[in-house]
Amino acid sequence: MLVAIGVFRASGAMDVVTKILSPITSLIGMPAEVLPMALMRPLSGGGATGIMSDLITNYGPDSLIGRMASVMMGSTETTFYVLAVYFGSVAIKKTRHALPAGLVADAVGLITAVIVTRAMFGA
Repeated sequence: MLVAIGVFRASGAMDVVTKILSPITSLIGMPAEVLPMALMRPLSGGGATGIMSDLITNYGPDSLIGRMASVMMGSTETTFYVLAVYFGSVAIKKTRHALPAGLVADAVGLITAVIVTRAMFGA
């Protein structure tokens, strides 16, 4: 997963996605550097941990970006992993509302992480 993230960044695709989503992220006050973390967290916990580690290494643990990534990591879930592994292990076949509910919860967690981090640690 970390190699795929590296390829995605090196190809410039992450810059394109960041540019497209920048009007939305700037509306809520999310720095563009944190967007890869927000996109990866519902997909992979390991990938999100790698991105968070990279952000903390580059910007520092006490920076707004480092703190925001840490709060995001703690306030969201790996939704697709939960659906695939946990629901599959108990043979739940009807997951109609689970995916939308999980993604809405992730979005609320991300937005709340941005708002709370900005309120607690300043702009």
